[in-house]
Amino acid sequence: MAEVPPSTEVRAALAGLLRVVPDHPRPGVVFQDITPLLGDADGLRRTVEALAALLPGGVDLVAGVEARGFVLGAAVAVAAGVGFVPVRKPGKLPSEVLTERYELEYGSDVVEMHADAVPAGARVVVLDDVLATGGTAAATCRLVERAGGEVAGVVVLAEIAGLGGREALAGRRVEALLRP
Repeated sequence: MAEVPPSTEVRAALAGLLRVVPDHPRPGVVFQDITPLLGDADGLRRTVEALAALLPGGVDLVAGVEARGFVLGAAVAVAAGVGFVPVRKPGKLPSEVLTERYELEYGSDVVEMHADAVPAGARVVVLDDVLATGGTAAATCRLVERAGGEVAGVVVLAEIAGLGGREALAGRRVEALLRP
């Protein structure tokens, strides 16, 4: 795991690889598209390294939220030398699941995780691409805790200020690489 937090220069370079898409998926929503960053080999490498540097010590697992959280979370888990837990949309996991419903800025949704994915007492970081209202991250934290794990923190690529994400995660350690 990297020890040095990402510099201002690294953060600025990575922020320049995000694409803002207004009115997606609904009017009034400003979508932060990370696909240009994922398509840039150096940008992706630097992102994974920078996110791994934001993980707290003593982490056992990274829980990545479908779908962009899978891409980043699995890579960060490898970089940190820890395991990965997929958190999916309903009906995608083949074994017994835990389910959590949550609210989005434009509706509601559900996430699921295998009931046996997190060993009792495991320290888990919840990782996703964007923190907006905090509903997805909060639901994932509840899943981890219901499974018997301890949420060591929430790490996101980008945080959209003013949508209440941090407030929805009050009392939890939250680290954002970018604040576009």
